[in-house]
Amino acid sequence: MDPNHTGPEEYGHGGDTPRQRPPRESLTSDLGQHTPVPARTVQLVSGDFLLTVNPVDGSEIEPCPPAERPARPGRLTESERAEVERAAAPPLPPGPAQPALPLLARQDERESLVRLLARGRSVRLVGPGGSGRTRLLDVVAEDCADLAPDGVVRLNGHRRTADDLVHDLFHAVFDAPLHRPDRDELLESVREIGAVVVLDDLEFGGAALDELLDATPECAFLFAATPDVADPSADAGVEDVELSGLDRAAGLDLLGHAVGRTLTDEEATWAGDLWFESEGLPLRFVQAGALLRQRDRLRAGTSAVDEFGVFEDVRPDEAPYDPADGDEVPLPSLGEAAAPAPLLASRLSASARATLRFAVALGGEVPHQAHLPALVGDTHADAALGELVSCGLVSPVGARYRLAAGVPAQLEAAGYTDDADARIREAAQHYAWWTGHPSVTPERVCAESDAVLAALAALSPLAADPADEPSTAARLARTAAPAFAAGLHWSAWERALRAGAEAARIAGDVGEQAYFHHELGIHALCAGQLDRARAELEASIGLRGALADKRGTVAGRRALALVADRSGVPLAIAPTAAEEVPEAHVEESASPPRGVPMAFPDLQPPADTGLVVPGVVPAATVPQRTKDGVPGGLKGLAKRNLVAAGAGALLVAVLGTVVTLGATSDNDPASPSENVGVNPSASQGLDDGSLDADPAAGNKGDTGKATSRPTDPGPDGTLGTADDPTPTATESDEPSQDETRTEEPDETKPTPSGTRPTKPTDSSSPTPDPTETETEEPTEEPTESESGSATESPTTTPGEPTTSVSASGPASSAPIETSASADQSTDPGTPDGDETMI
Repeated sequence: MDPNHTGPEEYGHGGDTPRQRPPRESLTSDLGQHTPVPARTVQLVSGDFLLTVNPVDGSEIEPCPPAERPARPGRLTESERAEVERAAAPPLPPGPAQPALPLLARQDERESLVRLLARGRSVRLVGPGGSGRTRLLDVVAEDCADLAPDGVVRLNGHRRTADDLVHDLFHAVFDAPLHRPDRDELLESVREIGAVVVLDDLEFGGAALDELLDATPECAFLFAATPDVADPSADAGVEDVELSGLDRAAGLDLLGHAVGRTLTDEEATWAGDLWFESEGLPLRFVQAGALLRQRDRLRAGTSAVDEFGVFEDVRPDEAPYDPADGDEVPLPSLGEAAAPAPLLASRLSASARATLRFAVALGGEVPHQAHLPALVGDTHADAALGELVSCGLVSPVGARYRLAAGVPAQLEAAGYTDDADARIREAAQHYAWWTGHPSVTPERVCAESDAVLAALAALSPLAADPADEPSTAARLARTAAPAFAAGLHWSAWERALRAGAEAARIAGDVGEQAYFHHELGIHALCAGQLDRARAELEASIGLRGALADKRGTVAGRRALALVADRSGVPLAIAPTAAEEVPEAHVEESASPPRGVPMAFPDLQPPADTGLVVPGVVPAATVPQRTKDGVPGGLKGLAKRNLVAAGAGALLVAVLGTVVTLGATSDNDPASPSENVGVNPSASQGLDDGSLDADPAAGNKGDTGKATSRPTDPGPDGTLGTADDPTPTATESDEPSQDETRTEEPDETKPTPSGTRPTKPTDSSSPTPDPTETETEEPTEEPTESESGSATESPTTTPGEPTTSVSASGPASSAPIETSASADQSTDPGTPDGDETMI
């Protein structure tokens, strides 16, 4: 059969030649890898951040570009508001429609609530579970439809915080898809809302309730809460209205409406005893009506089952009632009527009982009817929700159903928790597959958030079970958390991340722990909790570094950079194990440029004074490098720059001072600039209390003349003797270090500070032998002045010029013979400014 063509060919009669079947593709393509399902990534705006929810590598966050900023949100139209309200209502159970029960004996409370709301007052309706609070809220909401400009807004406070409710109110009135405004923008928008807000299942009071009321000054709230919820503060201005049970007559009337017929005398007496036991709670009469309906079906016998086609497993534990036996079906006992859940459940279908077991295992949360066929394993299991609603075992909570008040405890006592662990794992595995499927929208996942979170909370302690590999809880959190984030249900997002992080820690999965810590840091950053964001992101970076996950590490560091930018505190990020860490070493100061002195000893204070000259960095104060070779943070880098700048400024100032003093000096011998010789002595005077330099042995006869040394030892083979040949002087612009020698003073005579010995300038005289006696002795003792300067006038041999050494430089009293090998220097301190050849 060819689905693409019709006619005779479809049956093999299309012509003379039989139609050839198309060739079959190879097994390789059939068994090859299928195209991977694309990951569900969603991009949304949170405050001034652009958040990309990535379920694979972790969410990415960056400052929102101006072009991506959403416009100011507008209000929803009437049709759009109606669609939002329809989505927020609980789904209708399959099967025949159930008759609506009337609201009995509540007219006074109804009028009082409408009157207070019309005056703009906020009211809190307080009543125990099963007192009919939700039914009364529905009627009051219809009466207040025209009281406020924005009409009536229905919200549910089950497991919701004040911040969650403010965001829910914002999205119920304004059209802002994929936009979660920051706190300031949110408050500015909700202050403009004027509506009657009907809030069921309120779970907080006190300061949190005051915060909600202060954020919405133009709204009138109708809260519904149980007596165990905290009271509002004294300044909140919220009035309480008590909701008690029904009187006896109203209870009997409600029971008759639930059964659908008039009660017999026996049933009326039984109902009176039930009213006294239940304190008139309407829920007990609804459940009692379900017991009487089941009794009527039992009395009808098996013929009614065959006639109306009811499931055969209506009474699994009992034989069908046969009226021919003559036994009348008794009324339930008073104890069974006070806790009717086990008896009601025993007379339901197998799918309904399995649904109750899942609900008990999930903490009272009933899975959506669309999930029941997969969980129970019955294609008709979705009809089980209708059975539970008609029996009063479940009650609506927002857009979903929960077990009614008192039912979980009754079922637990009846043994419905015996296989709770297996039910929890089955539900978690199903939700892990469902929440991660690309066809499931984030809005549907958020609507099922309570059941998913209940499975996570119950499964986390079981994550260490060896049979649960890999951890089902971690997989469920990994798939559900991105959907909660994309659906803007951020309280559920945070709870899923925390449960997943705990499950991954128990299972020992480091990669999953890194993902959950990264997401927690992103969530905290969007919420403005910078300290917690920093801690979570640093933990994630460390874990991903241990796994060499460079892509995840980069995403974490980008988010951490935003935290540093918002907090104003620079971050010193340590290298991770995925990076190459250089060997740690101590930073040393750099050498100065060539031609610049290393230091100025005259400017450096003594070590015992505790003073430090700017530009000279002690070794103890040199900053240590971190593991990645970067000095400790930006502060260390700034200190290095300041020290280098100070050192350069000091060096320029000192050099400029020296040059200026030398250029402007005069002939005054007391000038400090003229007390500095060209070749200052290495030692100081003997009487100044300082240490002396050790004199070089055999250097007394050195004239200081730059001459060439003999290279031929002569006949005796020893250098420095009398028979050595006279060397020939060579021309040189500058003497080498070996040719320059300094004349040492006589050991018996002190050398005044600031003077230097006389050096002969005869270039033809050979270098004297160290063993020869000194032929040049000073004939005049030096005189020291109070200023510390002294002059020396030695007596030289005839034929040699007399040179006077002073602070102003050498001054010759006779013509000086120059040699080609002599040193050439310019002394700017001479009186006539001429160049003197030394």
